[in-house]
Amino acid sequence: MLPMHRAISTAAVCLALGAHAGAQTDQTISVRHLQEPGTDMRNSHYVSNRPPLEPSRLIKLPIGSIRPQGWLAHQLRLQADGFHGHLMEISPFLDTQGNAWLDPKGRGERGWEEVPYWLKGYLNCAYVLNDEQMIAEAHRWIEGALNSQQDDGWFGPDEGRTGLATKLRGRDDLWPNMIMLYCLMDYHDVTRDERVITLMQRYFRYLEKLPEDKFLVGYWPKIRAGDQLAAIHWLFNRTGEDWLLPLAEKTHRHTARWDEGLIDWHNVNIAQAFREPTQWWVQSHDDAHRRGAERNWTQIRQMYGQVPGGMFGADENCRPGYDDPHQAVETCGLVEEMLSDEILLGLTGDMVWADRCEDVAFNMLPAAFTADMGALRYLTAPNQPVSDAENHSPGIQNGGPMFLMSPHRHRCCQHNAGHGWPYYAQHLWYATPDNGLAAVLYSASTVTARVGKDTEVTIEQQTRYPFGDTVRFNVRLAAPAKFPLYFRIPAWCDDPGVRINGQVVKENAQPGQLLRVERQWADDDRVELTLPMQVRVRTWEANHGSVSVDRGPLTYALDIGENYRRYEDAGAQNKELTDAQVAELNRTWPAYEILPAGAWNFGLLPEEPIRVEERGAVAEGSPWTPDASPIVLWAKARKIPQWKVDQHGLVGALQDSPAFTEEPVETVRLIPMGAARIRISAFPVAGSDSSATTWTEPKQTFRKQFNVSASHTHETDTATAAADSIVPEHSGDRVISRHTFWPNKGTLEWVQASFDKPRRVRSVSVYWFDDAGDGFCRVPASWTLSYREGDTWHRVATTDEFGVYKDQFNTVTFEPVYSDALRLEVQLQDEFSAGVLEWKVE
Repeated sequence: MLPMHRAISTAAVCLALGAHAGAQTDQTISVRHLQEPGTDMRNSHYVSNRPPLEPSRLIKLPIGSIRPQGWLAHQLRLQADGFHGHLMEISPFLDTQGNAWLDPKGRGERGWEEVPYWLKGYLNCAYVLNDEQMIAEAHRWIEGALNSQQDDGWFGPDEGRTGLATKLRGRDDLWPNMIMLYCLMDYHDVTRDERVITLMQRYFRYLEKLPEDKFLVGYWPKIRAGDQLAAIHWLFNRTGEDWLLPLAEKTHRHTARWDEGLIDWHNVNIAQAFREPTQWWVQSHDDAHRRGAERNWTQIRQMYGQVPGGMFGADENCRPGYDDPHQAVETCGLVEEMLSDEILLGLTGDMVWADRCEDVAFNMLPAAFTADMGALRYLTAPNQPVSDAENHSPGIQNGGPMFLMSPHRHRCCQHNAGHGWPYYAQHLWYATPDNGLAAVLYSASTVTARVGKDTEVTIEQQTRYPFGDTVRFNVRLAAPAKFPLYFRIPAWCDDPGVRINGQVVKENAQPGQLLRVERQWADDDRVELTLPMQVRVRTWEANHGSVSVDRGPLTYALDIGENYRRYEDAGAQNKELTDAQVAELNRTWPAYEILPAGAWNFGLLPEEPIRVEERGAVAEGSPWTPDASPIVLWAKARKIPQWKVDQHGLVGALQDSPAFTEEPVETVRLIPMGAARIRISAFPVAGSDSSATTWTEPKQTFRKQFNVSASHTHETDTATAAADSIVPEHSGDRVISRHTFWPNKGTLEWVQASFDKPRRVRSVSVYWFDDAGDGFCRVPASWTLSYREGDTWHRVATTDEFGVYKDQFNTVTFEPVYSDALRLEVQLQDEFSAGVLEWKVE
């Protein structure tokens, strides 16, 4: 059940505080603790929700108001200097030659999501860093979008636009424009360029006129239309034009029914779209819609997120039975979750979204990149003791090198992951309805904003957070001014402390609340917030009684030791590069496998004391490395010999705790989860008495019927899947591994079974892959079967039909042959590819 959204303490606590030297000698102070800011006022300095929308609980400050310092500023600089800041040199999708996003008529290539995905992060990183060179490059692409508007209001790539993961074409696909609207809104926030307002007004008039059957058609637009809803409300709050609200209702009505629950299992869709009901609550005022985001967030974690790190297992999609901590989530999913939390924090004022945002930002996001942000991986898991280029499907859903740290692949994440840290930096502070400021995500920074009756204040925040427990604020004012400051009390903090100019402020703020302090502030006033961090062991009862170790907002992982091995991966997405270009990209932008340097199969002894080692100040560089972490923990543990890598190359699934072991007790080093790119963070409990469970070693291999090869296999699939003895549930089964000929369409292909020695065969059964509804694979147009005799292939003799039916084995019986190889010759349908899920030979 959600907490009530009301003030807990309605009576102000009035104190008289002696001021520091140079300030007034007496101050009256009002202190309250709240669940959320009140809404009886509307901020008079910054744009917030206007009636009839729900009042904004927290208001995002203009970009540039907040300047990060310390490790966060360094992280943003690493991003700018890393692969994302140089993606124009790496990604073929950002080639300016013939790029549809730069063409005034929207003609050309590469007109789908990749450009706006990249620009969203690149633009905001440039703004937060105030990097003039980056800003100029970003504005070139913004100008392309602004100059592309057509007479009827459409903007961006036009007829012929398509993408790798969609079957929509041209204007039917509204999804890429939703992303570009974010870029344009952020650009307007900085420049106040009225062309953005005009473009959005004309574009939304275009959408207003679209017939119902042409509005938000297709998978991605319908699933993610909460982003369009946000843009409509953004424009309404700036223009007050009433016609926008029916368009917002039309958008919600055509959006996938997230207001009814989880209606899709794709990890990025969930992280991005679970919030849509609460976005709609702003207009509907229906409390059930307000609760919708919380319900969706809770449901997915109950089913697939009983793990540390704040996310859930969906290594493309959530799959029944795949809920172990070795299941992973996309880097896209991480940054979209953070943005959703930041948006919901503003809409609801509920501090739970700040806690959840920090959980992902600190414990998952740093580890999705190399420490220098020169590469990223597609998938990151709470338990991941290897990060290599191997195919781990179907243990994880996607085939291919999903764990490889590479700047050259992982297309969607490669472009989209850049908005995580810039947006985080922009949401450290919010304005409040009563013309105050709220510090909600703690990090060294300065904020400059209008407060009170129209006074400019600058507040410097000094802290080692999330490694240290003290946050100091120094107020800078030209003249004294009265206004409120709010401070978030994290959900994990039981005993916060506040001092103003050295004097204790007593107010019984509870975890998860806001502390509101209103007074006449003067130049050089100082606030010290103490958030004591205790080491706690969290038990995941629903995941075999495994445990994780927390200190404050950080979860800690086993320091396994990391061995980096360079991997040549340039050209993975760009097949037009010359050998010389590939060699140069491999030299300047290397990819890496990360292999374990030590044992990882430890069970914790959580009843034993855990020692905290404080290693000094946060270094100038990134603290998200095993050696640079300012805090490490030392715990007692014992190895569990049966806990090994499984047949898919993943850490074996957890079994019930306590796990029986007779191995000696060892002291192990735990480091912040975000600093561990290979890690164990969900531990079994080690036990040695009769109540402990003796674990079973995971299977090391699947039963392969024969060797399989094919004329072509997509890089994320495997031909071996056709002979792994795993029977699919249906032709669209995405839980198991598969073979496909993708992206080949309409071609003649083959799949071959090779036996160790000749055998007598008389029938084959083939189960075709078909992802109708959201993909381009279909059962083939036709197929035949041949057997090898010497160096010659012969067709089998049969009167049976060569079936092309979905959701079943297609069996052909023929006159027996004696051969060492069989070959399926497969004619693909025009405009479609095909694949094989399973092939039986008898």
